[in-house]
Amino acid sequence: MGEPGRPARHALSTLVGVALALAALSSALPTAMAAPFPALPIGLDATFLSNLSGADMTPGAQSALAFEVTDPSTFARMNNVTVTLEVYAFNAFPGNATSTILSAGTPVLFSATSSGTVVNVSMSSLLPGTYFDGSVGVTTASNTPSGTFAVRTALSFTANGTNYRLESRGWFTASVWAAATELPNGSVTLNLTTLGVSGVTAETAILVSSSSWDWALALILGASIILVGAGAFVYFRRGPKSSTGAR
Repeated sequence: MGEPGRPARHALSTLVGVALALAALSSALPTAMAAPFPALPIGLDATFLSNLSGADMTPGAQSALAFEVTDPSTFARMNNVTVTLEVYAFNAFPGNATSTILSAGTPVLFSATSSGTVVNVSMSSLLPGTYFDGSVGVTTASNTPSGTFAVRTALSFTANGTNYRLESRGWFTASVWAAATELPNGSVTLNLTTLGVSGVTAETAILVSSSSWDWALALILGASIILVGAGAFVYFRRGPKSSTGAR
């Protein structure tokens, strides 16, 4: 389903795409689910949803976003597992003008059971030490504009009778995220109790280009955002965790 003839650009385009997608996160975004979920142990939350791929496409093309769901060997059996992917923000190129998704031309995600800007992929259960490789299709229209479409993710499941939910940065407003990730002295942290989720997942992006871009320039423009976003993501999983779910 992927677009042929462009493998050499995939890693670079995905990197740029995620960088520009992170830029969109400074705007107001829908809040996370109100109900609080128990925090997962430090480092463990990052292992449940991984290997997210991006998509590098032209208008009118079709591709896919792949992912992997893992039940860690040290965890319990996961039941009623659902992965959610949603296109939620657009960063135009050139100009880097961030906005909510467009009413026309927005890439459409599709699975075996649904299609739209948001889709769910479900599995009945996963046993400890096993994994599930999944994907959702992506299609663009002839009028899809050039730029990066940010895709937020979420993972929900039940284990030992307890409901868990992990969400990516795009589910939180700037104020909620700041309150959960910055201490009064300005140092970084990650308080899952403040966010009300069990863990934080990564995001991906759909990069749409109607012509050859100056990739070096795009990379430079997004480099600082990459360093801040990636650095914070790693830091959150290295710092100590308190009894309140803060890291």
